[in-house]
Amino acid sequence: MIAPDHRDPLPFFVYGTLRPGEPNHDLFLRGRTHTEEPARLPDAVLYDGPGYPYAVEAPGEAVSGDLVTALPEAYGLLLAELDRLEEYAPGDPRNLYERVARDVVRADGTAVRAWVYVAAPRIAGRLRARGRLITGGDWLARR
Repeated sequence: MIAPDHRDPLPFFVYGTLRPGEPNHDLFLRGRTHTEEPARLPDAVLYDGPGYPYAVEAPGEAVSGDLVTALPEAYGLLLAELDRLEEYAPGDPRNLYERVARDVVRADGTAVRAWVYVAAPRIAGRLRARGRLITGGDWLARR
């Protein structure tokens, strides 16, 4: 399979402050999405960060979130804005997150390829060593 690049209009899987009801949803997504639906990211766990979570790949676990499909006319600008929000620049070793294409699973069991911001390797290593795991993989349930 050919890896998607920045021009592929993949939906986004959001699991933290971009979820409905969270502060960045209103700032970045409100009025710019076609659909938003519950989904799960298999083979990942969540760690608590300073006010936001990090998804880290981990076999056998899953992260709860939402599959967000952007309006076509909003996609390019939204992708750029989310990359800035997540402090992601392709190939930059200082990245906090990496934007990767992963299969996420809708509530009906169907898999969909989506962009996901996961912890960059240096961050993921620190989190695995001494991070605070969010039990159950759901940022909204942590309260």
